[in-house]
Amino acid sequence: MNAKKISALLLAAAMMVPAASQNVMAAEETAAPKYIFLFIGDGMSYPQIQTTNYYLSAVEDDGDEILTSQSNLNMMSLPVAGSAQTYDSTSFCPDSASTATSIATGHKTYSGTINMDEKMETPYETIAEKLKAQLGYKIGVLSSVNLNHATPAAFYAHQASRNSYYEIGQEMIDSGFDYFAGGGLKKTTGDEGDKTDLYQLAEEAGYKVIKTQAEAEALTAEDGKAIVIDETLADSDAMSYAMDLEEGEWGLADYVEKGIEVLNNDTGFFMMVEGGKIDWACHANDAAATITDTLALDDAVGKAIEFYNEHPDETLILVTGDHETGGLTIGFAGTDYDTFLTNISNQKISYAKFDSDYVAGYKENKTDFDTVMADITELFGLQAPEEETETAKQADSQDLHPESEETGSLVMTDYEYSKLKAAYDETMSRTGEEEEFGQEEYLLYGSYEPLTVTITHILNNKSGISFSSYAHTGLPVEVLAMGAGQNEFEGYYDNTDIYNKLAALTGVE
Repeated sequence: MNAKKISALLLAAAMMVPAASQNVMAAEETAAPKYIFLFIGDGMSYPQIQTTNYYLSAVEDDGDEILTSQSNLNMMSLPVAGSAQTYDSTSFCPDSASTATSIATGHKTYSGTINMDEKMETPYETIAEKLKAQLGYKIGVLSSVNLNHATPAAFYAHQASRNSYYEIGQEMIDSGFDYFAGGGLKKTTGDEGDKTDLYQLAEEAGYKVIKTQAEAEALTAEDGKAIVIDETLADSDAMSYAMDLEEGEWGLADYVEKGIEVLNNDTGFFMMVEGGKIDWACHANDAAATITDTLALDDAVGKAIEFYNEHPDETLILVTGDHETGGLTIGFAGTDYDTFLTNISNQKISYAKFDSDYVAGYKENKTDFDTVMADITELFGLQAPEEETETAKQADSQDLHPESEETGSLVMTDYEYSKLKAAYDETMSRTGEEEEFGQEEYLLYGSYEPLTVTITHILNNKSGISFSSYAHTGLPVEVLAMGAGQNEFEGYYDNTDIYNKLAALTGVE
């Protein structure tokens, strides 16, 4: 048989090998990563990353005639880029439980389900569990939201419902994983408050439970297994939004840095880090909080890159999202082809902190609108309409855009101001006992405080940013990679293949 025929037969045989098998064959030729970082921006897809990058460029270029956009983010420096589709067994707009299950186990399941099949009968073993049991890796699970929330839970728990917080907490303790850090546990004594506290159970299981920053700073590998809860918990016992952190308070990057310190060993480690409040900010349509929490996750990625620089042949860094949240878009009908992203820098407080520190007091004290408007100007930069000028009148008569939308001014139009006043009235009229709202109310405010979400909507729109939803969307997510096995993550594939590629690279069964 001549060489041409042999080559043709070999090519035909290669084409008959399934794609998954080709991945395994390729992985076998790549050195297995000893240290693995998996960063998951909950709700973070391309729009969140690009908006954050463009915002940083706009702030830096403010005043220049020609905008430029550099790659301002650590994650954008990762040399390999792929994309993953995110649908689950329920919907093309999936939830965090099912998508994190896909990433952690390689299986699709229903929204709301964690590491169980669609019949709720068969549990799936996670990549973290396999790496610990089969290879002896140390395991870290970190999140800016609750540690028994859906995404972190998908690396150690197996539950038909993501809302089984107490049972998830029990599985977290039983996992024997080495380092948990971030937001506090939900439902620590069960739904009825009659069960043994999860923190007590953790201590009885040999975990060092830490609840102050000073104790976290002092933690070493010699302390053994640890659960580190952020000292300054905010909404729903999660970590504070990055933009609300006080000087010196730890953010996600600090917990990653400590995790590297306590997990580092000669055998290897796997660290999953969730930027969970990106998702929460997008649900609330708060662009400023979205940007700052995306930056917080990116700072954490920076810590992993520092470690990679010391161990380049043994480290793999992955950055991805579980799904997109909010339908975030760079662009708004009222600003046409213009953006005014520097307007975002006028927001000094997250929607959640504004609710807790201001709106609650407005309701209690029946604060008048003018007083509220003064706070809005101070905290968000929005200003009440000025007296209508002759120029504005002419623009209106010619059916042109209001001056504020042409220039990026933070002075509200009469239309915007009337929307804000209506939202104030709606907020002040609500008792908190309302069970449901009509379609108009939901489309305007979602499940959020009418005044607050209207403020962020107006500021977003004046910046040239808009959201289409208060829920998740079906956009694909980025998969960015650097290090040992990085080339396996090129291309366009399903989110289950993130697990498949990790399993092939590490050789777990």
